Amino acid sequence: MSFNYSKLKGRIIEIFGTQSNFAAEMGWSERTLSLKLKGKRSWKQTDICKALQLLRLTEQDIPDYFFTLKVQKI
Repeated sequence: MSFNYSKLKGRIIEIFGTQSNFAAEMGWSERTLSLKLKGKRSWKQTDICKALQLLRLTEQDIPDYFFTLKVQKI
């Protein structure tokens, strides 16, 4: 199962200007963020909670930003 993080990527750019700036605020390297956005590493609950604060999102936003399934091509 893979997730679509396009809405999350857009919000990161909207608030931080670059993914690099967001990664720094999260205390991560750019590579770590890249792996998470590509679905190669999973998001921990603590990661999601911190991201919500930084991105000015609410708990109700979690499904839209972190758990939208990718549409699989057949």
